[in-house]
Amino acid sequence: MFYADLHIHSKFSRATSKDMNLETIEQWAQIKGIKLIGTGDFSHPEWLREIEKKLNEEGDGLFSLKKQYKLEVPESCRKEVFFILSSEISCIYQKNTKLRKIHLLVLSPSIRDVTKINHALTHIGSLISDGRPILGIDAKEFIKIILELSPESMIIPAHAWTPHFSIFGSQSGFDSIEECFEELTPYIYAIETGLSSDPPMNWRLSKLDSIILISNSDAHSPTKIGREANIFEIELNYKALTEAIKTGKGFLGTVEFFPEEGKYHYDGHRACGIRLSPKETIKRNYLCPVCGKKLTVGVMHRVEMLSDREEGFKPPKAFPFKSIIPLSEIIAEINKTSSQSKVVSNHYIKAINNLGNEYDILLNKNLKEIERFDTLLAEAIDRMRKGKIVVEPGYDGEYGKIKVFGETVETTPKGQALLF
Repeated sequence: MFYADLHIHSKFSRATSKDMNLETIEQWAQIKGIKLIGTGDFSHPEWLREIEKKLNEEGDGLFSLKKQYKLEVPESCRKEVFFILSSEISCIYQKNTKLRKIHLLVLSPSIRDVTKINHALTHIGSLISDGRPILGIDAKEFIKIILELSPESMIIPAHAWTPHFSIFGSQSGFDSIEECFEELTPYIYAIETGLSSDPPMNWRLSKLDSIILISNSDAHSPTKIGREANIFEIELNYKALTEAIKTGKGFLGTVEFFPEEGKYHYDGHRACGIRLSPKETIKRNYLCPVCGKKLTVGVMHRVEMLSDREEGFKPPKAFPFKSIIPLSEIIAEINKTSSQSKVVSNHYIKAINNLGNEYDILLNKNLKEIERFDTLLAEAIDRMRKGKIVVEPGYDGEYGKIKVFGETVETTPKGQALLF
């Protein structure tokens, strides 16, 4: 069994950390507990040159970082990491009198395939300006081009519910997969749920019962790697991976953000600090109560609009999932400080040195072992695993807040905290 994060970005994508290089990506994949990670941005010529220079092509669609580029990783986290060729494409076009903005995740089996794809895409738009290129092409036509050049490549609608750039987005998406891809719909085997939705929200649409729900980090900085991921029990190669996504055999489920923490979970207007539930938005006729401008309709509202099932419905063949809070955020809450602070960074390093990689700590490690290291951390992880959380939903590009203690963090924990 292993964890895979198939959608990330390189330093060549807009609003992305300069630290998103192959060395640091591999380093943080180990720290997080990710075995298989996407390269991201293979469509960018400079990034593809770095991929060819720094990665060994292992065969079977897998790549590994060459030894001379490896960075130091705590011994407790050291494990082999493999890369798979991936990229995200932004298709912006008019269809049925409406402007569409659809982001698509592409997985490909080899440098040879990627080179052919990139050559074809240069005739449609610029690949050099952004790691996630903007192409003025219908998403259906894009799939047609990819599959003609590389039949083994796989196309997956990215962050499927994000308002502005997704297949179901309230601002520029469609009401169904069929409306977007028409006769090529059978080539869509999966969708990426995105940070602002989780499997139960997608289970409310019966049309998605035959679609595999995958989750990835869409990381723009190394520390965000693995904030969502997929769980597989298959042979580690490209063909086995894509077959698992097509059929569900060997796909064990996902690791999820709590969707309320996503930037577009609820409706709202960030400029005015307004966050509203779907019912409140409808009551206010979709207008901001402060400035009167149109509200950004979030993922929860969009699910309500398209769903044909009540909340809480679970399909009989639904895959399981586990919801997590990033370890740095838990440590930050315990210390009442920012997750970017030096205090949190130091405590995070101590935790992984003593307990192992982040996924082991959050999902697998025995609570008594964590408690021997730190009582309060063990209590926080126990609450997270049980879903005992306090929520402030995200809205209109503003991340939500998930807490395990709420106002009780100032109380004295049982025993003595060893780390903090």
